[in-house]
Amino acid sequence: MWFQQDRATAHTARAAMAAVRAMFPDRLISRCGDVPWLPRSPELSMCDFFLWGYLKSRVYEGKPRTLEGLKGAIRKQIRMINQELLERVEANFRERLQMRILQNGHHLSDIIFRT
Repeated sequence: MWFQQDRATAHTARAAMAAVRAMFPDRLISRCGDVPWLPRSPELSMCDFFLWGYLKSRVYEGKPRTLEGLKGAIRKQIRMINQELLERVEANFRERLQMRILQNGHHLSDIIFRT
């Protein structure tokens, strides 16, 4: 299992990094990790460019009013994500990676958000 750090500066503090490294030795994807990761690169993370926004829009359709209701809505919406949608997200991710390679690793001028 790998751990991808979310690029928040508080999460790259020495104490936080030590704890994460202990749990995921040699498998840390982060600005300061075993696999370097650019800060503020949401186009390179499927969770950032797709999952969080998608879940937020779906979960809050039902207007959960309690913490348990919110947790239940999140679990329900995650279960409802189908294979076809994930395949489209992955194809779009691969397209963005290819564009990044063609631009020698520079940020993308237009991020493509298709699903």
